[in-house]
Amino acid sequence: MGFTQAIKHNFAHYVDFKGRAQRSQFWWWYLFLVLVQAVLGVVDSALGLQLGRSETDVMVGDTTLPLVNQGAGVLQSLFWLVVLLPTLGVAVRRLHDTGHSGWWIVWPIVAYAVAGIAIAIAIAIEAGPFALALLGLGFLVGAVLAVVLLVFYIKKGTSGPNRFGADPLGQTA
Repeated sequence: MGFTQAIKHNFAHYVDFKGRAQRSQFWWWYLFLVLVQAVLGVVDSALGLQLGRSETDVMVGDTTLPLVNQGAGVLQSLFWLVVLLPTLGVAVRRLHDTGHSGWWIVWPIVAYAVAGIAIAIAIAIEAGPFALALLGLGFLVGAVLAVVLLVFYIKKGTSGPNRFGADPLGQTA
């Protein structure tokens, strides 16, 4: 599957979480996302369409450094609203192609959320270093799970049909 075909297919299957997606369909889609986000980021900056932009100074030793948070671009944010569901759909279908449940995409998010909640509780009860340990543990678990997902996305799909449908490459087992 080529670049334009992958984009058309993912928009045509906007909320399709069933079936399988071959590697090329998945990776062409992500290249499309990166390219469009880069262009929209430049346009947002050029037009001053930033939400939550802030500037502050940070002291590092005896040196004052300016810290600028560009915020989220309006056009970039609108684009993500449009592509969120097809992005989740192609990610789930890619996992299906490798024989894994689409629920795998949730686990890194759960790890980060649990860490955030635990940190909020630890801070509220003034747990001090315990809160920092929870933060580190949560991000470590989330990062490991994200790497596991990356491996699933990279690996070759199962040959022939699997429990999620026919082989998108048309191969038989």
